[in-house]
This record gives sequence, structure tokens and C-alpha cells, in this order.
Amino acid sequence: CCLLVNHDEQITVYEELARKLNLKNADGSEVVSKPTHFINTHSPENKVDVAFVDEAHLLLTQGKQSYNGKNQLEDIIKRARITVIMFDENQILTTEEFWEADRLLEIRRRSKEQENYFRLTNQLRMIANKDTMDWINGITIDGKIGDLHLDSNYEIRCFDTPKELYEAICEKAENEDFRLSRMIATYDWDYHDNRPPADRKYWSVQIGDFEMPWNRELTKELSGKEKRKIKHLAWAEQPQTIREIGSTFTIQGFGLSYAGVIIGPSVRFRDNRIQFVPEESFSEKAVRNRTLSDGSKQSFGEELLRHELRVLMTRGVKGLYIYAVDDELRTALKKSIERLDFIRYSK
Repeated sequence: CCLLVNHDEQITVYEELARKLNLKNADGSEVVSKPTHFINTHSPENKVDVAFVDEAHLLLTQGKQSYNGKNQLEDIIKRARITVIMFDENQILTTEEFWEADRLLEIRRRSKEQENYFRLTNQLRMIANKDTMDWINGITIDGKIGDLHLDSNYEIRCFDTPKELYEAICEKAENEDFRLSRMIATYDWDYHDNRPPADRKYWSVQIGDFEMPWNRELTKELSGKEKRKIKHLAWAEQPQTIREIGSTFTIQGFGLSYAGVIIGPSVRFRDNRIQFVPEESFSEKAVRNRTLSDGSKQSFGEELLRHELRVLMTRGVKGLYIYAVDDELRTALKKSIERLDFIRYSK
């Protein structure tokens, strides 16, 4: 049996779980691996029994780097007697992962014909009721800010400044029960693996006079001994990350106690609707054109930015704290949440 995942943070978590549980295959093959590695190290002539693909929406449908095929899922199916996939098209974040409608429908048709298609509707990460999930779905799927109803198990707050948001997340993280509370943001600030410009110490999120390191910058300052100590920990579990801001690339697939979400300028509120602005995003993989199977090019920027916001807003297990750069969006969110506060007070 093999568990396949195409995300660095998730594979770190699952490898550590497999190590702690002493999970091994009889033939010595890896229990946890990335899809490309699995494809390159297994053959259709010698199939594994079960391939379980988590977050299958991250599978590639185009060749990239060490993967020379055209569809990772099809290549995995050829190498397994049984293939189980978990798929959520609302979490596709890059053009490379974008599943064209006809391909997705074909996979579903084949699964339904075998009576092996199951639609999961409950959100199990978040300890939130249906009304809270409907409010988040309204924002991230329908583009509307609806009424927020009372939820005794889940806390939602909107802050006037990013500094206030950060202070609230730090306060939560001081409590051992909520120590995995972190700051995350839409990918609206520049970041590269190389060094930042000469006038800056870090790649950072900058909003007025507020500034915090962005995407693993503090890890670069750790000593070799310190890096080895946290090697098996996901981004949110590393102690230094309370002092930096993560993105979908550091947090996807992982739950936080409280998620402090900065919604950047790529998301705004106009004419009573949420709008997504690809020109304001630095996520090149989301906003560049995609070459479709028929050779045409198409942009999915707005849809992928919507997915990005959904991923961020569904990370918090116990609560969601928000700061929105766009004034109109922040005002609308605060009004929705303040109505809930009034209901609490009235009751």
C-alpha cells in the first residue's frame, strides 16, 4: 500500500506518522511518496495493491521537471490494482493542476460506473457548525458575505490592522491548547528562493508600517543543528514560524488551531460582491495562462485566487481571525461579524 501526496508540507507530516507507527511495505518500498517518485519507481507490470492519493487535485496533468508524462493519475492507476483518490476542485491553486472539465467528468463517470464514487460533504477539520461553513462557502465559492450565525465552538473575528491580528494570534499561540496558531496570507507579496533586494533583510509582507517575514525566511537564519532539529516538522509546527507569515504553499493540507488570515489586495469587495484581481497577485502559477488539451490558451486566474482564499479560510480548527487590506471588504466583513456580536449580546 502506498500513500501519495504532491505537497511538501503534507509529505513531511505523513512521513513522520509512518515513522512513528513503524509502517513498512513487505518488499521494502516506501509507504509515503510523491506521485512522480512513485511513477518512476513502479511499473505497470508489477502493480502495488493499493495507491491512496491524498489531495488528488494537486496531481499534474502536464509534464513538469522530472515528470515526463501527460496525466499523473492515469499513470498511477496503471501501477496499482486499486486506486483511491481524494479530490477537491475547489482547492486547485495553480494552472498546472487545473483539471479540464471533460477530464474530470470522465474520471467521475468511470468511478460511478463501478459504484465507487462517494461525495463527502462534511468539513471535519474545522470544529464549526453548518451555518459557519455556509458563511465561509458564501465568501469563497459564491462571492457573497452573508449573515454569520452563532457558533459556540468556533470563533471568527475581523481586525482593523494587521498588527492587531498578529497580537491576537500570538496570544492564542501562548496557550498550549492553541500553540499551532499562525499567520497566513494570500500570495500578494513578492517572494523568490534567492536573496531579497539589497535594501531588505527579508522577503516580507508589508502593509503600511507593518512588516513580517514571508514564507520560510526565518528558517534561512537557523544553524545547521537547529535545521536538523526541525527537519521532520511541518511549517506550522516549527517554533520560529510564529514570527513569520505563511501562504497556501506552506499550509495547504495542514490544520491550525487559529488561522490569522491576511486577505491581500487581490481580493476586494465592490457592488456587494467579492471580486478577485489577478493583477494584484504574485502567484505566477495561478495567474499565467494554461495551454489546454486542444492547444488553446486560457486564464483561470480569478477562479484559482478564489480557491486560494478558500484554502486559507478553512485552515483554522478552532477559529478564524481576519484582516483585509481592501477597506470595503474589511468593512463588509466587520459588519457581518458585528451583527453576530449583537445577537450574542441580545441573547
